[in-house]
Amino acid sequence: MRDIKLVEVRSELAAGTRGASLGVDALKIASLDKKSNFFTQFDPINVPDANNYLWKGNKFEHAKYIDGVYQVLKNVYGTIESLRMEKKFPIVLAGDHSTAAGTIMGIKAADPKKRLGVIWIDAHADLHTPFTTPSGNMHGMPLAMSARIDNLDCKVNEPSEETLIYWDKIKNIGGEFPKIDLNDIVFITVRDTEGPEDFLMKKHGIKNFKTKDVRENGVETIAKMALEVLKDCDQIYISFDVDSLDSSISVGTGTPVADGLTVEEAIQLNAELIKDKRVCCWEIVEVNPTLDSENRMAENAFEVLEVTTKSLVDNF
Repeated sequence: MRDIKLVEVRSELAAGTRGASLGVDALKIASLDKKSNFFTQFDPINVPDANNYLWKGNKFEHAKYIDGVYQVLKNVYGTIESLRMEKKFPIVLAGDHSTAAGTIMGIKAADPKKRLGVIWIDAHADLHTPFTTPSGNMHGMPLAMSARIDNLDCKVNEPSEETLIYWDKIKNIGGEFPKIDLNDIVFITVRDTEGPEDFLMKKHGIKNFKTKDVRENGVETIAKMALEVLKDCDQIYISFDVDSLDSSISVGTGTPVADGLTVEEAIQLNAELIKDKRVCCWEIVEVNPTLDSENRMAENAFEVLEVTTKSLVDNF
């Protein structure tokens, strides 16, 4: 059996709406409602958040709460690096998606010579930078942080000097080099992007399997195709944002988007992908029960979590 560690990250600094920090506990409530013993099987690690920065107010227009986000990313990075050094398999339950950058940085630090591929199951590309963001919300920036890019070709903002000091510090967590290559990213169901992200996707040839591709080819085939794109990678990290689900069922998340996956497709997809022996970390993010009724999003997300974990254990 894989030596699994649950990593709980209750940060919501980088989201546009409040409440993502409650997602981890919403998943636990969903498990109780289902009478599942999932959370008794694995020892959790609670990564310190910096949500207290929310009370201080935001000082950074083009990278909101970047001072606090930097603290959280360092905490996540250190936790994931230690676990991977011990050959543990982190299953990350996180709030806002910005913390994925810390996860990527930690994976890379533990095995710096291994080429890391990323499967990003999300409605959004999360390739913005302080120079391109339309909102300033940093949950739209983790892949840019990890790839250490600014995307000045598409610059529309003039971030403050202090913002850029923190941005550089974030990009350099774990070393002054890119932790991933944009060519080693595969998107699944990304469908809500802005021009600067489209520019990077086209420039680097980032493959995006859309929802219609999943329907036309079948989940198993898409999983195989996604893994084939990353055939030259030594390790693979999978990040599942619940807004990859269709907006009709993903009410309990900050940025729902139409034309997404069904719960069944998401379960099948993650359970299939995680069978690949190169997968070294899996993550679920952006459950926000304050936007939901009767905890439905968390119940659906917990089903994805439970089945995916079982697939990981059964196929070791």
